[in-house]
Amino acid sequence: MHHAADRGNAAVAPAADGGGPAGHRPVARGKWWPLVAITLGNFMLLVDVTIVNTALPRMADGLGASFTSLQWVMDIYALALAALLMVAGSAADLFGRRRLYLAGLALFALSSLACGLAPDAGTLIAARAVQGLGAAAMFATNTPLLMAHYQGRDRGVAFGIWGGTSGAAAAVGPVLGGLLTEYTDWRAIFLVNLPLTAIAVWITVRHVRESHGDRTARIDWAGATSFTACAGALMYGLIRGGEHGWTESGTLASLVVAALALIVFVAVERRMRQPLLDLRLLRRPSFAVLMLAALLLQAAAFPYLTYVGLWTQNILGLSPVAAGLAVTPMALMSLLIGALGGRRLAQLAPQIPIGCGLLLTGAGGLLHALLLDGSTDAGWATLTPGLAVSGLGIGMAMPVLVSAALGAAPPQRAGMASGAVNTFRQLGYAIGIAVLGTVFATALRDAAPGAAAGGHGGGKAVGAAYVSGLTDITLLSGVVAVVTGLLVLAVVRRSDAGAGAPSAPAAGKSAPRGEGAESGQGTTPATAGIGAGPSGE
Repeated sequence: MHHAADRGNAAVAPAADGGGPAGHRPVARGKWWPLVAITLGNFMLLVDVTIVNTALPRMADGLGASFTSLQWVMDIYALALAALLMVAGSAADLFGRRRLYLAGLALFALSSLACGLAPDAGTLIAARAVQGLGAAAMFATNTPLLMAHYQGRDRGVAFGIWGGTSGAAAAVGPVLGGLLTEYTDWRAIFLVNLPLTAIAVWITVRHVRESHGDRTARIDWAGATSFTACAGALMYGLIRGGEHGWTESGTLASLVVAALALIVFVAVERRMRQPLLDLRLLRRPSFAVLMLAALLLQAAAFPYLTYVGLWTQNILGLSPVAAGLAVTPMALMSLLIGALGGRRLAQLAPQIPIGCGLLLTGAGGLLHALLLDGSTDAGWATLTPGLAVSGLGIGMAMPVLVSAALGAAPPQRAGMASGAVNTFRQLGYAIGIAVLGTVFATALRDAAPGAAAGGHGGGKAVGAAYVSGLTDITLLSGVVAVVTGLLVLAVVRRSDAGAGAPSAPAAGKSAPRGEGAESGQGTTPATAGIGAGPSGE
């Protein structure tokens, strides 16, 4: 899949220390401004995956939104980001990465304004979809722009800071959403993007130079369209099935369309000379399992926190700020493991940190289910042990996942592998929201008919229904993560996936197509989207 890193790093090599354009600016002055511009945009797009969580109850009250509408507010952003990431990477290589990054920032800002002014749930959902398109353009250009501006030790520092702020987005999102919602209004979670994007645009225009990839390549519109249709129809079918039933005509039609679109996508990609995804990569057992791990780790680790946010506010009566703080142990433990053990984890065979990380993530979910099951006095602290254990697992698995996927692909397909793993990760978040939301809503209807997931109060019956729903979705998340972890340990091997990212080409030489997508960074870039995507980050 043509992530922004795909088709390589054929941009003009900067000066050895990555200073100003073509090395004309003093190395010691102003060289970090491109990093500021790129990191700010990346931080915003990843925060917007989770900043909505703590605002959902107030949003439901203000717009009269149904539970299904709340699902779409969360899901459509991640879905658009995942489905359009491939095309954005291809377009960036052809038309210019700086140009597309600026276009993404502008679109992100305008759609954030539309979200903040939305008069109803339908408008908000549509604006969130456009916001996801802008985020895809921003996310797809992050890595190649950093690669074009920094080399050697500076490149390692740049990716370290970029990856660290990506991970921090997971911790900041729910708390920032809670602060803005509690002390201003839920609309502020979107409007806050306007001044930040203005700053990012200003810095980008002044300090970021243009770079291109392979300008002779063509965008695979047929593959992109069929992939987007498949993902969109699948999400719609999963959410509609939970609301109207799995034998309902609209649900069945959506799932059939998804299956047909997938068949078309496979047929198109097999015939394309420059496909979005070279399907031959999936014949490599390690690569195929790592893609599955990227999808299911994201689906199991983060989406259930959306429904935790509804429970802590609607039933426990926590404020938006308190609800955001209640889920921070996961992000904090993940960041701690990454900071203290990242270098050691990178030295292990990749199946060890990824597989064991998935097992710990699953153990955290199962611990949630065990502590919640049948509890009549469960509070927010009930979640803390499971969140901490899951955070340990995420901190182990996430930083190694991207570099392992790059190592499992041939060097000339490293950029494609990078795009694939990021796409599968965002798609996993979208699928998780849809599937777990369906399970959660079904548990609510079974335990307390008539209970509204977006409403407040309702007495002990509704409270018990929420606990029942949370028990079901955390149990499902835990089982999925454990099974995936065992599969990784059984299949992935260092011979296929242990090399990490390929080495960077020598200065002054163009990389082969897709080579060195994230070279020289070890595992740091893999932390992007840790909360996203959740993105995700």
